[in-house]
Amino acid sequence: MNFQLAALDMAGTTVDEGGLVYDVLETTVADAAGEPVPRDLLQQWKGTSKREAIQGLLRGLGQDPSTAQVDKIFDGFGERLVTAYRESPPQPIPGVPEMFATLRSRGVKVALQTGYSTEIAAAILDGLGWTVGADTGSTVDAVITSDLVPASRPAPYLVFRCMEATGVQDVRRVLVAGDTPNDLGAGTNAGAGFVVGVATGSFTHDQLAGESRTHLLPSTADLPSLL
Repeated sequence: MNFQLAALDMAGTTVDEGGLVYDVLETTVADAAGEPVPRDLLQQWKGTSKREAIQGLLRGLGQDPSTAQVDKIFDGFGERLVTAYRESPPQPIPGVPEMFATLRSRGVKVALQTGYSTEIAAAILDGLGWTVGADTGSTVDAVITSDLVPASRPAPYLVFRCMEATGVQDVRRVLVAGDTPNDLGAGTNAGAGFVVGVATGSFTHDQLAGESRTHLLPSTADLPSLL
């Protein structure tokens, strides 16, 4: 059974931003907490909503995880990240734009789903020149951001919203791809027929091999091989 929808993560999966999002996240939280963020703690929150990640990191550090404190840190994080992306603009992972075009030409809907907020995702898309819409001239069919769902990965809601946005009803015909265990966890929790790990981001091939998934590929550029 082929997939009708590819619900794809952004940073590290379709977009190469050099890991800036997690560098900025770590620095922002460390500055606010007055102590460094352990690497293993940061790893736990990769692939999730950045607001949820900030709260989880604060809690893990024994710091104040209140909504007011999270909101304050999140605002600073967003400002720093926009500045970092302005200085080092994200680029498409090689072969990804061509992959989008190939999938869509074969009738597969393509949705980006991300732990970014709507504003940050929009800024990245604008910088890349990627457009969103059902028409053939658009880059992808839909974009779903973490602030549109009640909980981010590994909860399945980003995947379900991608299905809703593209009109795909059978989760067995959905492909979810990402570069973190939380990405794969969301696909598994959604019951997606294809859960694909890619080694272009925060985790290596070997690290992802032990996670629940159906496929492991070098890059999302290779997704047409699964059709």
